[in-house]
Amino acid sequence: MAAVYSGISLKLKSKTTSWEDKLKLAHFAWICHQCVLPNKEQVLLDWAGQSLGAFYKKKLELKEDVVERLWIYIDNILRSKKLHNVLNNGKTINLQLPLVKIINERIAEFSLLGSQRNICAVLSCCQGILSTPALAVTYTARHELMVALLSQLCWAACRQPEGAAMALLFEVIHLALGHYLLIQQQQVNPRRAFGEVMVHLLQPCLVLRHLLSGGAWARASHGQPRQALGRDLRDQIEAVLRGGAFQPELLVSYKEELLEQQQDDMKVGAVKTILAPMGTVIGRLVDPGCCEPGLHAAVVAGSVPLLYKLFLDSYFREGTQLLCFQVLPKLFDCLRMSRLQEEQPGALPMPDWTAELLAVEQLLTSVASTGVYNIAADRIRHGEAQFRFYRRLAELLLKCSQAPVPAWFRCLRVLVSLNHLVLEPGLGDLLALAWIGAEVTDSRTRKAQEALLHTLFQTYVKLRQLPRLFEEVLGVICHPAAEVQRPLVLASGPATVLRECFLELPPSQVLDTWSLVLDKFQSSVLPYLRGDGDVALKALSLSSLLHCIMSNMRTLDSSTPLPIIRRMQCVMERTLQALLQPLLDLLPDLSGPESELWLQKACDCALLLSCTWAQFDTMLSLNCSQYHAVSVAPIGVALGSLNCPSLLPGVETHQWKKIEKATAQVNSLGRYCLEQLYLQKMKRTLMQTGFQSEEALCMLRSDAAYILGSGRESLTQSTTASWDGQVGTVSMLTYPVAHWHLIVSNLTILLPYLCPDNVRYLAGVLLRTLEMHKAPEGSADEEPNITLGKVSEAVLHSPLFPEMQSLHSAFLLCLSVRCTSILCSGAKRDPGLLQLQLPWLFEKDPMDVAHWENRFAKVGPDSIEPRGEIAQSFLSLVRGDFPIRLEEEQSESILGLLQLAAALQLDSLLTPCHMHCFLLLLSTAVTELGGSCSPSLTLKFLMTCYRLLGYLQRGKNARAVLKVMYISDLFEIILTSLFRISSGLLIDSNDPSWLEFLQVIGTLLEELLQVFVQGKLSVALNSGKIIAFLSRCQECSGMTAGRQPVTQHPLGRQLLLVSLTKLCQVLGPFVQGRKWHQAPDALPGLLLQAGAALQLCVVGGSWGRPLHPAFLSAVSALLEADVGQHGSHRRTEICPGTESVLLSHAAFYSSVFSRVLSDLPALTGSPQAFPAAVRFLTLFLSATELHPKEESVFTSMFHSVRQVLAGHSVGSYSDQAAAGLPFQWREGESILASVSPDSDSSDAAKP
Repeated sequence: MAAVYSGISLKLKSKTTSWEDKLKLAHFAWICHQCVLPNKEQVLLDWAGQSLGAFYKKKLELKEDVVERLWIYIDNILRSKKLHNVLNNGKTINLQLPLVKIINERIAEFSLLGSQRNICAVLSCCQGILSTPALAVTYTARHELMVALLSQLCWAACRQPEGAAMALLFEVIHLALGHYLLIQQQQVNPRRAFGEVMVHLLQPCLVLRHLLSGGAWARASHGQPRQALGRDLRDQIEAVLRGGAFQPELLVSYKEELLEQQQDDMKVGAVKTILAPMGTVIGRLVDPGCCEPGLHAAVVAGSVPLLYKLFLDSYFREGTQLLCFQVLPKLFDCLRMSRLQEEQPGALPMPDWTAELLAVEQLLTSVASTGVYNIAADRIRHGEAQFRFYRRLAELLLKCSQAPVPAWFRCLRVLVSLNHLVLEPGLGDLLALAWIGAEVTDSRTRKAQEALLHTLFQTYVKLRQLPRLFEEVLGVICHPAAEVQRPLVLASGPATVLRECFLELPPSQVLDTWSLVLDKFQSSVLPYLRGDGDVALKALSLSSLLHCIMSNMRTLDSSTPLPIIRRMQCVMERTLQALLQPLLDLLPDLSGPESELWLQKACDCALLLSCTWAQFDTMLSLNCSQYHAVSVAPIGVALGSLNCPSLLPGVETHQWKKIEKATAQVNSLGRYCLEQLYLQKMKRTLMQTGFQSEEALCMLRSDAAYILGSGRESLTQSTTASWDGQVGTVSMLTYPVAHWHLIVSNLTILLPYLCPDNVRYLAGVLLRTLEMHKAPEGSADEEPNITLGKVSEAVLHSPLFPEMQSLHSAFLLCLSVRCTSILCSGAKRDPGLLQLQLPWLFEKDPMDVAHWENRFAKVGPDSIEPRGEIAQSFLSLVRGDFPIRLEEEQSESILGLLQLAAALQLDSLLTPCHMHCFLLLLSTAVTELGGSCSPSLTLKFLMTCYRLLGYLQRGKNARAVLKVMYISDLFEIILTSLFRISSGLLIDSNDPSWLEFLQVIGTLLEELLQVFVQGKLSVALNSGKIIAFLSRCQECSGMTAGRQPVTQHPLGRQLLLVSLTKLCQVLGPFVQGRKWHQAPDALPGLLLQAGAALQLCVVGGSWGRPLHPAFLSAVSALLEADVGQHGSHRRTEICPGTESVLLSHAAFYSSVFSRVLSDLPALTGSPQAFPAAVRFLTLFLSATELHPKEESVFTSMFHSVRQVLAGHSVGSYSDQAAAGLPFQWREGESILASVSPDSDSSDAAKP
């Protein structure tokens, strides 16, 4: 046979053989084991490579498809197991150099021109070569081929970011970088490695790394490598750059270039130096010819910190600090911002500013983290070379301020941490640009600003130079402004920074700072305040600062040194007499449109300082016994007519009236502070011993009414504004939130002194803001700011809310009125007729429902039961056309209100409120829902209503419902409504939400049954009526033992089963209890009727496979009741005729037992059905009277359980199934293991 194929080589080289035949022959020769050619692998690979070489050299004309098939043929050979087996066996396969060059040329063509011809096959061949060490030696043995390949691969990835070949391209780059790193590590000539990287690899690698890190590919949906591969590529690129540009052997060259060392100072035997290596690196970096200008600027900004990091990693050690610093200015000069000192900052667009400031931040962070900058060494040894550079950089940052960019703040922060003296000459500009005059709205920028301020203030606190810093702050605030000045806004971030600083300072330094602010106020602001809006803004800024100082300094106590207390006394008196009183004296004198701006700001300023001063004075008097309060009435003194607390000492009442009139014009900081003053006055009044006098009570009521009424109008307007909780940030927009927060935070103080109308107003605001909170409140802020809805929700969920009985009752009333209004809006006919049909909906006060209790408490002389009237009326409405229909929007509105009611504690209501809520919820639950309501909305609506009804019935006044309605009637009303609704509800009977709804209904029915069973209120009568209703209801009508039932709805059938289940569960324990002889004789018969109804319910009904949880629960409950009743008969030997109760259902129980045994393995997948099935089997096992005589129940049951535990159908659920078995069953698992499924039942039963 070998002779047959001996001419294949000649035919492949023959010019007469067509290329189609050549390709087929080559393919056959490769795959056929009987084709024996000397050195076949080498021959075929050489043939294909020579053919492609001749084609690309224009010596051979081939069709495009032939060229593509040749590439694919080579790729198949390179990737075949046959070739790898040959290589593993030690045979040598030489890859021709022309083929490697052709691959490089095709990749270069793809990189430069974007030619996609055969590129996937070419890259696949390249991958096959590089992934095979025996073949990759062709590249690794010739450095220039590997460098050229790697360069073109990187350029291809940079210039062709999209395409089908990109994923393969990144894989090939990964392999090529790995091989080059091995070559680089073995390189003994550092000049050659440096030259290769500089000439061929630096630019493409930096561009590729930038695109991989965060360029356009970070947002691309295709063409981007996998995340792990991209990270590996970046790491490999960094390793290539480190190994080429920053080799240990090049340290001498860098020193010569950067430190100007002479050649003769070097050690003998050092390598020949490379001329200016850092200059070469920077020259290649800033060369604009590598890519388009926009991309080049971003690449430079991203590469500068990388190169500096690599330099530090390679060369930083003790003694090289100056060398490592000298690189920093050279790299910084590569950035365009370094050349903007004489130009406008607008020369760079915002994205470029962001990129370059990020680069500067990373440079400075590297300096700070490695310890390149040593202040003392720089000053003593190097003439402050580093300090001068950082000073120049700081000047540039302040001259070209970029407050919208977070990195700008971070750069300044690192400079402050390096040396605060760097920014000392421009400290005022820093404060003005980065804090006082900066308008920061973005959350990321705000966090960067807060970090800068924290570092700045903490630095001066540690240096004990905070007064020096505040001198600059005050200078900036009071500096004449060329345009309208913005007031200093102490938001939560800067306020937190200042709070931390003041808490760390000793009181003496805080008082120094306080005195500085007072001096500046008196000298630069107060004399010029009248009529000047700009000065008024400065006054407001100083007031905010002084408020922050007073509110956050450490409090004085009795252990404080006396000189500090005396100084505090003097500063407090000075603040009152020299600042507050003059400010307040200015306010009432002037009015008019020309003075509105300054007057408003002056009011804000005066009232902010007044309320802060009053709070601080009270706090000092409580904590420090040596401090003498400036207030008129000392704390603890009896309250008389002559010493009623004033808002502020020395200010008359008529003057406050004028101020109140001035502040009432607009919602502002001043109005909020005036409310705080009145609240502080109430607190001081309550601290007096005579606060319960009539005069004091009148004053407290008046002050509480003023606080509530001050912002009443603002709360009528819905606002979605948020407030950060700082007094200084209260504005016209945030005032409603601040006002509501003030009221809610002090409800325990205000509520006892509010009239009923005001309490109802509060409840109305609470409900309205809660409803508003349920709707989207605009864009969600990252910070936990305060909104109206959040404040109200905190009240709703507060454990103190139920203790505020007046507000709690008023809120419940508002909730019911709102719910009633929506129900009435859905009336089908005249609202007057609705009032006659459902009169309790129109009661304005729950106490008005008390007449229902009096009306139905007695039986009339004509022996007519009055409680039946309302029940029959209700039943007629439910059975017929209910007068209310709710559509989707109305249903969702009521559902939102009911969810609010679910947060209230409804189990402790007074009897009238309980009755009102119960009737309202029942009316809502049985209301007809329109066709626009989806099944999920309908189910959620019903579940919420009945869950709340159940919550009510668990309360202390659950029996109050019996005063207006019998439990049996209520049972019938609920189920009649549910049967009607379920017949049109399009939902699967095994849906989890439906099963949850069944649990809710079962819980409610059980609680209703427990009311008359535990109270022994006509148990037989109510039970009989309930069973009679269930027997004649629609779901069981028309059923006899020998006839098929009428059409039934599965949801209604499950509701009926739940009802029967709960009836058996409640009546069973009552019948079998210890006081059986006290139970009515009719109860055993009722259980018998319940069992009959249950059997009729399932006659002919298909419960599917596996059995439904509702059916299993119902049968288990009936069996448990029958077993318990039969056991009671045996113990007491009473009523022997009733022993047949259990046996009357024997056939039914036996059929269910057989069905459960067969379905038990399938039931393990249901967390509801499996426990119910196990419970039924446990009960059946204990009822020996039901066991068939022809077989062993024990054996049958254990066989079934064994299938559950060992069967393949349950899989990983077997452990859960075993956990659901009774304890005595799990003890028998060892027995189960010894029982074979095919063994005889009689033998299996033997021990």
